[in-house]
Amino acid sequence: MTLSNKKIIVTGADGFIGSHLTEELVRQGYNVRAFVFYNSFNSWGWLDHSEPEIKKNLDVFPGDIRDPHGVKQAMKGCDVVFHLAALIAIPYSYHSPDTYVDTNVKGTLNVVQAARELEASKVIHTSTSEVYGTAKFVPITEEHPLQGQSPYSASKIGADQIALSFYNSFNTPITIIRPFNTYGPRQSARAVIPTVITQIASGNKKIKLGSLHPTRDFTYIKDTVEGFIAVAESETSVGEVINLGSNFEISIGETATIIAEVMGARTEIETDPVRLRPDKSEVERLLADNSKAKKLAGWVPIYAGKEGLKRGLIETVEWFTNPENLKNYKADLYNT
Repeated sequence: MTLSNKKIIVTGADGFIGSHLTEELVRQGYNVRAFVFYNSFNSWGWLDHSEPEIKKNLDVFPGDIRDPHGVKQAMKGCDVVFHLAALIAIPYSYHSPDTYVDTNVKGTLNVVQAARELEASKVIHTSTSEVYGTAKFVPITEEHPLQGQSPYSASKIGADQIALSFYNSFNTPITIIRPFNTYGPRQSARAVIPTVITQIASGNKKIKLGSLHPTRDFTYIKDTVEGFIAVAESETSVGEVINLGSNFEISIGETATIIAEVMGARTEIETDPVRLRPDKSEVERLLADNSKAKKLAGWVPIYAGKEGLKRGLIETVEWFTNPENLKNYKADLYNT
């Protein structure tokens, strides 16, 4: 389907991936409503940092994804829904799991219920590779078993199933996207790549990290955003679950080494016990099979393989080391 002449709403538009997606949709000339988390500071999150021309062309709706009435009001008149609003920090989910059920599961229910009642043309629901847990086979296809190894991943499994249930029960046009470890400018410093960059940029010689041996499939933000748009435009994606990953696997320890090389820094890595997940909760291995995204949406990551990862890291480092951006981060504090 073409997104032209469609009214598009992005929930979680104030966040990391959501803000990049929102900006790109506006750049491409689409009519976009940005659903941002209401707060008394009237902050639009990362959209506050958008170019004036983008902000001028945005329809911003402050609200709370947990409020069904506000969500339905925000979605009125919208044809296409990109649902990204969620709580995503894994460590905080150990501390406050109830908030993850309210935000991720019930929030998703609010979106798909409103989509059903308002007869939306398409809903793109955002999942996560964390729902797969430690890989039982690689590369991980969409048929891989789901494993709730943290309250966060369990809440996202629940959200996915709620979304799919509305497709199966009511034929609500829903597609699920599963991004694998997206990184890039604006990402939270609790994620490993920003953690390493901000610590080095702050002059630290000893970098504090959690486990170094687990492997991840890092996907650059530009690729992820292009994947969202390609899947939304695909005529054959409704009712499908689609991985967005680079199909390249690398350990956290090696990733930190590459970042240090890119930044021209000599560092020593030390394990910080606070950053370790409980043993059975650690996801040991992630590697995406992205063939379905290519088949259904024609999506192929540009920042693929080790060279692609390095190019993405160079761009990410450039953004984070800009003093105007770095000042937004507290590199000396570990934020759960």
